[in-house]
Amino acid sequence: MKRWRGKGLIAGLSVAMLVGLTAACSGNNEDTAASSSGAASESATSETSAEASAGLKYPASLTYWVPMETDAAVTIKDYNEMGLYKELEKRTGTHVEFQHPPAGEAQTKDQFNLMMATGKLPDAIYTNWASNAPDKAIKDGKIIRLNELIDQYAPNLAQILKDKPNIRKLITTDEGNIYAFPLIGTDPPVYAYNGLMIRKDWLDKLNLAVPTTIDEWEKALMAFRDGDPNGNGKKDEIPYFYRQTDVESSYPFIGAYGIAPGFFQENGTVKYGPTEPAYKDYLTLMNKWYSEGLIDKDYLTSDTKIRDNKVLSDQLGALAGWAGSGLGGYMQLKKDKDPSFKLVGTPFPSLKPGEKAISKGTAVITGLGTAISASVKNPEEIAAWLDYGYGKDGSLLYNFGVEGESYKLVDGKPQYTDLILHNPKNLSVSQALSTYALQTSGGPFASDPEADRQWHSDPEQSEAMAVWADADHSKDLPGSLLSADEQAKFASIMTDLNTYNSEMTNKFIMGQEPLSKFDDYVKTLKQLGIEEAIKLNQGAYDRFTSK
Repeated sequence: MKRWRGKGLIAGLSVAMLVGLTAACSGNNEDTAASSSGAASESATSETSAEASAGLKYPASLTYWVPMETDAAVTIKDYNEMGLYKELEKRTGTHVEFQHPPAGEAQTKDQFNLMMATGKLPDAIYTNWASNAPDKAIKDGKIIRLNELIDQYAPNLAQILKDKPNIRKLITTDEGNIYAFPLIGTDPPVYAYNGLMIRKDWLDKLNLAVPTTIDEWEKALMAFRDGDPNGNGKKDEIPYFYRQTDVESSYPFIGAYGIAPGFFQENGTVKYGPTEPAYKDYLTLMNKWYSEGLIDKDYLTSDTKIRDNKVLSDQLGALAGWAGSGLGGYMQLKKDKDPSFKLVGTPFPSLKPGEKAISKGTAVITGLGTAISASVKNPEEIAAWLDYGYGKDGSLLYNFGVEGESYKLVDGKPQYTDLILHNPKNLSVSQALSTYALQTSGGPFASDPEADRQWHSDPEQSEAMAVWADADHSKDLPGSLLSADEQAKFASIMTDLNTYNSEMTNKFIMGQEPLSKFDDYVKTLKQLGIEEAIKLNQGAYDRFTSK
């Protein structure tokens, strides 16, 4: 389970944001400025974990429900075998009985829902609480409000919330409840994990620069189609891999038109991208590209395995994806077989040169976090144990793992060892690191930008993330929560609406419906309740801005 960087479960700040594909707040310089000292900077004014926790008692044992990191599952059976938790048990004396749900997002959600329905809860639960009605869970006696516990028994996190009031704002519901010990990240360049990438070696062969505008992209894709850049004489190249069901590949070009594929805000007014006139312009572009063979004709039946095969067999010129598992993974697999193979990240394209397209923002708080069950008898001890990851010692442990094994100190700074970066068993960096730490996934700690930089160690990855982060995030929706009742209303609207929107978007792109029917399509969206959904999100947005 990856965190916001995205291989697997991707949590959002609100249900609206999950649907709208817009991410967390971007307007507070205090909390989105890059940090050179990593997670330690989150607690720079606090003491070390051992000092801050002096006098606090840790539990002898606890039960902990947490989806297992997919890369970790390659090498370990449960988190008790992870270097982090083996070392944490030595330091705190706490033995953890982990409860890992079956792999797969649907199976994980089903087990979570069953667990909450039956009330048979472990002591601690890690999930996307932002989309699971935390206020209702507190009212129903399933989990506990954490405000007072954090102030009294979690000095490291309490200090972060004091130093960074916007983080407290983001993890506090409209009813004033802090519901989980959150995963925290505050360095924008690090958290722009997803974006467009293109075959730089193909561009070079065709004497083209990396495209930055829609017109330049169209020119490049046409050249990929006609210029035989893979040199096999078959003209079997697919210029761009598009999957409308896949947020990775569907959103990058929409931002050029000043809208998002879902919910966003403009000057304080919440809007829904597909009902905006500019969405017709976007569909017109995609229809043109599809009809001219610049998009895979079989995109509706394509999946990630097909995509990967096309990339690795030199049939695909451009796509959108993740810096680590996508760009980095492809480069790693091809480096020995084809040294000339090169993927690079590209800016989100604009309509005019020099403009910045709007894009998803950078996540500070994603809604992922660990809650404490209301049935526990020692919540203060569990709070103290969960707090460990926010202090200096805990930051090293959660981000880097075990000193002398997964990292070493060089001039006083942690650095991953060759066991992680050049694993002798040929594990990928994320697989090797997941055996020792939670940096590649998530947990109750503050993510260290330096750890993330080292994890995405290839220069192509770091350069791509910097390029992707350099976009206009001014229209992002901040991390407000819909209430339980609002979530129910919203979900009932969006279930059918999303299905209709997806079907019609595909029909417009593939020419099965003429774009002259766009107004009728918008009218149907309104009949399905999009205006009420916008109203719900407007209320949540207004409440957030007034906190």
